[in-house]
Amino acid sequence: MKSSTKDQIKGTAHEIKGTLNEKIGEVFNDPKRKMEGQAEQALGHVQKQVGNLKEKVGA
Repeated sequence: MKSSTKDQIKGTAHEIKGTLNEKIGEVFNDPKRKMEGQAEQALGHVQKQVGNLKEKVGA
């Protein structure tokens, strides 16, 4: 599997995990968990963009 594809898959996984953590934080009124979820989503988004960039450059 190409490096770019791996980055895109890992990024999506981080986004999903972050979304779940954010929602759990909302349900249980846990602002720390909600913020951690948002940070995880941002990390996933960045990782997906890195994968997209690698794909465009051919790495």
